[in-house]
Amino acid sequence: MKLSRLFLLATTLLCTSALAAEKPNHHTPPHHLKVAIVGGPVLAGLWPVLVEDIRQATGITIETVAAAPKEIVVPFFAQGKADLLLIHGSDEAFALLATGLAAPLRAWAMNEHVFVGPEDDPAHIADAPNGSEALRRIAQADAPLIAFRDPGSFTILQKLWRNTGLRPGPRQQLSDDAELPQRVLESAARQGAYAVVGHIPVAFGKMPSAGMKVLVKGDPLMRRVYVAIEPGPRHPAGKAARKDAHKVADYLLSPRGQAALVKADAALGGPWFFPLP
Repeated sequence: MKLSRLFLLATTLLCTSALAAEKPNHHTPPHHLKVAIVGGPVLAGLWPVLVEDIRQATGITIETVAAAPKEIVVPFFAQGKADLLLIHGSDEAFALLATGLAAPLRAWAMNEHVFVGPEDDPAHIADAPNGSEALRRIAQADAPLIAFRDPGSFTILQKLWRNTGLRPGPRQQLSDDAELPQRVLESAARQGAYAVVGHIPVAFGKMPSAGMKVLVKGDPLMRRVYVAIEPGPRHPAGKAARKDAHKVADYLLSPRGQAALVKADAALGGPWFFPLP
């Protein structure tokens, strides 16, 4: 009798254990990734849409821990406060790679810069087919141009000068004397000058532009690349965070991720963002 009871108890325990093993563990922590991103995609409304697309496609929940200029988001990543960084390709991005804090950079999207100038458009660039022709007209008219700004705008201008085969005169080498980078168009307006700036901050009110207007846009030569920066060997991210960062970067570069970018941009009234060529 005792043996029968012991057999019944053992059988019950085995069955209970088997059922417990088959039951899903609802206490498994969800995949959660801390992301720092430069401000443009957030300002335009693109990033919130992509965050939901990422969650649906990968099961990873994104926590945007910083959305700001690179001077803020790069240290966030370097200090381990973010495990994925999305910024423009830049010296700062390559420095992270060189110091072992970043894995090899991967391009995932682009945005564009535009020519902004006085509303009366003294160099008549508004109907120019591209940025190179706009710059040629500015040079021929000896119109003033803000040349020395942030490295991104400066690099684009240098690319356009090389493309035209022209050299800037003194009036095409004016400096941005505004106290803040976002006030560059106020500086340009005071000097009656043209300037090359990011399209998004002008269009979404981040750059005050009274008396100024966007005159030339849509030139592929005036685009800048966004890169996805995953943790490198010296970054403090853990194994799970590294795996999730790689999975999210893979998604952004995938055909599905690129299609989501195009769809979201169209819904925002773009083009503000461009997929990879």
